[in-house]
Amino acid sequence: MTSSTPAYFTAFPDLAMSRTASGVLTLRFHTDQGPATFTGRLHTDFPRALYEIGEDRDNRVLVLTGTGDRFMTDIDGASLGDITKPGQWDRTLSEGRRVMQRLADLEMPIVAAVNGPASVHSEYVLLADIVVAADTTIFSDFPHLSFGIVPGDGIHIVWEEALGLNRARHLALTQGSFTAEQAERWGAVAEVLPLDKVLPRAQELAETLAARPQLLTRYLAVTLRQRISRRIAEGTQLGMALEGLTAADLAHQG
Repeated sequence: MTSSTPAYFTAFPDLAMSRTASGVLTLRFHTDQGPATFTGRLHTDFPRALYEIGEDRDNRVLVLTGTGDRFMTDIDGASLGDITKPGQWDRTLSEGRRVMQRLADLEMPIVAAVNGPASVHSEYVLLADIVVAADTTIFSDFPHLSFGIVPGDGIHIVWEEALGLNRARHLALTQGSFTAEQAERWGAVAEVLPLDKVLPRAQELAETLAARPQLLTRYLAVTLRQRISRRIAEGTQLGMALEGLTAADLAHQG
């Protein structure tokens, strides 16, 4: 383990990173140190950050979390550019596909500390190997149907894997939501705790994993995510292409 702080830790304004001596890297989404708003900059930066994290062998376990009393509930649609234009959607598709594939293929365990409502990109945390959620957490997908576009950016795959096919289809079609307690009953969440216990518990689990031999934990991650990695490779490109068609159609609706 090197003692110097990697440059990428401070390279992304909306991602705060810290690492323990044992190699547990905590990545916290934020906007100006408050609860995170999803923006075009974050859409660009997150896959780049995941690449740097994956290349750094000093990272043994990744903990994903948000800031304050929510994981992510707000989105700045305008900052994503004009998604009705093919050139803009090409960039959106490339970034969206990379973030999901890099999460699925990250060669280290991922522990999610879901610190409250997750109505924007809940797939980021539900893809984790271990999900610890606050009892205040409500999962949903606010942006896609609200904007009038297909949820094809990977959330359709992760929800199916985490919740089951029919339940995921029902929730997607009805723009439904589900609580942390429901997610625990359905097997999508490992533990539900009071908010102030969530991050410490996630980091405790991460430290336990980091204490094991690194090759073991690396190959555990690869082995246990084979199916979802394959499904993301197969389904995200097509899903986002169809999402892009519905986005383009927005410019032609009366």
